[in-house]
Formats: sequence, C-alpha cells, structure tokens
Amino acid sequence: MWITRTTKTGAKNTAVQVVRREHQQTIIVKHIGTAHNSNELTILQKQAETYIIENSGINPLFPELFGKEKQQTIIEVEQIVNRLEVVKINHTFTHTFLSFFYGYLGFTSFKSNLLRDLVIMRIVEPCSKLRSLELIKEYFSISYGRTNMHKKLSEIIKQKETFEKIAVLYAKKHLGFDFSIVFYDVTTLYFESFKEDKEEFRKPGFSKDNKANQPQIVIGLIVTREGFPVSYDVFAGNTFEGKTFIPTITKFKNTYGIKNLTIVADAAMISYPNIQSLITNNLSYIVGGRMASLKQEEIEEIDQKLSAKEESLKKLKKKDGLSERIETERGTLICDFSFKRYLKDKREMDKQITKAKRLLEENEGAKRIKFIKNKDDEKTEQVLNTDLIEKTKILLGIKGYYTNLVDETDKTIIDHYHNLWKVEKAFRIAKSDLEARPVFHHKKENIEAHILIVFLGLCISKSIELLTRYSIQKVKHIIWSVLDVKFRDTPTGKIFIKRTNTTENPMVKFLEKFSVVDK
Repeated sequence: MWITRTTKTGAKNTAVQVVRREHQQTIIVKHIGTAHNSNELTILQKQAETYIIENSGINPLFPELFGKEKQQTIIEVEQIVNRLEVVKINHTFTHTFLSFFYGYLGFTSFKSNLLRDLVIMRIVEPCSKLRSLELIKEYFSISYGRTNMHKKLSEIIKQKETFEKIAVLYAKKHLGFDFSIVFYDVTTLYFESFKEDKEEFRKPGFSKDNKANQPQIVIGLIVTREGFPVSYDVFAGNTFEGKTFIPTITKFKNTYGIKNLTIVADAAMISYPNIQSLITNNLSYIVGGRMASLKQEEIEEIDQKLSAKEESLKKLKKKDGLSERIETERGTLICDFSFKRYLKDKREMDKQITKAKRLLEENEGAKRIKFIKNKDDEKTEQVLNTDLIEKTKILLGIKGYYTNLVDETDKTIIDHYHNLWKVEKAFRIAKSDLEARPVFHHKKENIEAHILIVFLGLCISKSIELLTRYSIQKVKHIIWSVLDVKFRDTPTGKIFIKRTNTTENPMVKFLEKFSVVDK
C-alpha cells in the first residue's frame, strides 16, 4: 500500500514523499518535493495523494459521493468522511441467508414472518421470546408487538403436523428419503424452576442433564439416515423413555401410510412388550441389546460361537470383528466382538472391581456398587459378587443388536445401528446451539410452541450443514461477520449503506448459486 510520508531535511525543511512498506522496509516510490512553509506543504501533500490515486490503482472511498467528472484527493475524502455519521449497523445478510433456508425447506407456506424471525433468532442468539423481539429489531430493523407474539404462539402449535409433513417432503425431495429406515432416540429438557405444574406435564424424572430435582419434559425425535429431523413428540417429564417408543413410531407409520419401515433405536427401547408391539404393527427393528440382562445359557451360546479355534491377538479367544447370531424371545440377537471395545470394557471393569474391594475393606456401605452383593437375605454383610465378575469377563468387548430383519447381513445391521449417533448429534445441536433448555415457559401450549420453534431451527440447521458442508457454528460465524453499515451525510441528510467485503465469503457465494438477491 502506498502512503504519503513527510520527513525533515538537513535544512529543517519538510520533504514530501510517496512510500510503500515491503519486507519490513520503507521504500521511496516518488519524491514529490520539499516544502519551505505550511502552504507549500499542503500543496505537495495534495500532489502526493493525487499521484497515489493516479498510479497505485486505489479508488477514492465512497465513490458514490463523487461525480464522475473528477477524482478526489485523499485529503478531500477525509473531509467528506468526517461529515459522515454512522446511523446503524445491521445484520441484513444473516437474515437473508437464514430466511432463504426457511423458505427453501417450505416453511413459508405458513404465512407468519413473526414465526420465521423467532426461528432465525433461535439459531442466531437463543433467548426468551420477549428478548428475541428486541434483538430482531436491533439486528434486522424489524418490529413486532408483544401482544401479536403471544397470540401467534397459541396458533402455531396447531400447525405441528403441518410443519412435520413439510420436513418430510423436504427430506423426500432433497435427501432421497423413502421411509425405509428411520432413527429414534429421546432426550430430556429441564425447566428453570423447581415447581411442578397441575397439568401433569412438567414433572421430575430420569434426567439426561443431571437435573433430577427439577421438572422436565421428555422429547422423542425421529431423523433420517442423514440426521435430518422429520418428526417429534413431547411427553410428561416422568415418562419412561421406553414407553415413548411405540406411540411415536406407530403414529409416524400411520400418518404416512408406510408399509415397510425399519426403526433403529438404542437399548433403552428394548423390552418384550415393545418387541411384540413392533411385530404386531408390521415394523422391522434394529435395537441395541443390554448384554448384562441376558440369560446364562444365552451368554454361554454367544461365548461359544464367538470363540475362535486358534488364539488371536493378546491370546484372546475371540477374533476381532467376528459376529454371530443367536435366537432369543426378543428376536435375533447379533453379537460382534471388538478388541478396542474389549480394552475399554476391561479398564472399566478393573476400575469397578478395585473400587468394590476397597469399599469392602473399609467396611463402607456400598449397596449401589456394581460388583458388591449382600451375603445373605438378612443383608447384614456384603461380599464381592464373583458370579457377576465372571459373567462380565465373558462379555468384555461384545455388543449386541436385536433385529427381526432376516435378509440383511450382520455388517449392514451393525452399520445401521452405528448411525444412531446422528440422532444424538441432532440433540446436541438442539441443546447447545439452539439452547432448547432450560425452558422458561409455564403453560403447556407455550412449552409446545417453544419446542416447535426449536424443531424448525433444527431442520434449518441440519439443512445448512448438509448443503454447505459447514457446521452450523461455523456458518453462524461467517454470516454474522457480514455487516451493513448505514451512514448519514450530516450537511445534506443523505443516507448511504455500505456492506463489508463479501468477495471471498463462502456463504455469499452459496446464495449466488441459488440466484438469491439480497435486499
């Protein structure tokens, strides 16, 4: 970059030069002249600035302020800049970007700009609904009334199924979703309160956030193989997660008239009644198995089938990556052995055994320690549970998966189950990026409206991640950096808006692919 420099000469006059910096050195581009007084200095400085403009390729600031008939010197530009007053800074591009996705998913079919902007704020800066209205005005210069918001909240919850169907249509059109397989899991959202409600809705229960003393609600979520959400249900906080499974899945199947559907879920969903209900409703399933709850004869059968004729790595009797099937009352149980999992399980087992022995030696009460049991029915003495230790040793490194699929390979079923992490990721986005909890609402309809807004925000976030290949955190940082600065020319009152440089902004280029015109 070229700049004007003044320096004193030996005769105590002032030399005016055009210089540039290169490799931490100052290089003289042009010596303009030597000034003997202030008037000459001003003239030489103007000549230097003109030289820079004419020879360096640098255009004047705010060219729309100047006529085409003449170039302005940098000194004159500085005078004009001093006349400018910064009126406001907006994040218009952020609003345009997220509004595009809101419409791209099809949510604009519900005619409510307020809902759209509440969802956008849930992504940009999660906060209370009233605070959201303030920030919408501050960031985007859009105003809504509080009364209108409360009225809309009671209306939007009636559209839950409509929005779910829109999400399904998007998944079918853009993600190739064909209803053949879905992934299901549950989480809990706690309230910033210790009071239950009279509606039997906000209730304490098993909390996944370690908030056992606070009321909560239970959320069941269905996602596609890409992790895109297509349906959810809300349950009272004291609902056992296994009991959410069948109602949510059967409702989803019946809503869309699905004939062949496979559900992937974790071990918490497995129970004999649930398996029977799945079969009755003509549903296929892949569900994690709780190996510790198996019968002794089933454990022995698994051990025998997975044991190799020759000893393998570390003298183990089981081969790494080997899988086998046994038949149980809960369906076919596929078990696979992993040496990496074996090492992890063994470290955990050894730690628990050491802890159990230490507590027994110190004669401390340890009823909830895994490898300690009562010696007799009188419960007066506790001893090490050697039978359980031996059972645990047999199952080290083994994971099980229940299924009623007969034509799929073991590897296919295991791979499907391992994709269950995508539901967990969706919950992480909802809880961390969208800050779905703690919930501050008290009325059931407001709570449900809050969850719906989070669901829509989650749909948009996943769509953005899948299309741009950026995390939603990264996207938020990129789009938020684009600013629209509004200036006022104080003598004339004329308003100018300048946007920060977007030449290399990947999200600006992304919108350009869709021919989105930013206003």
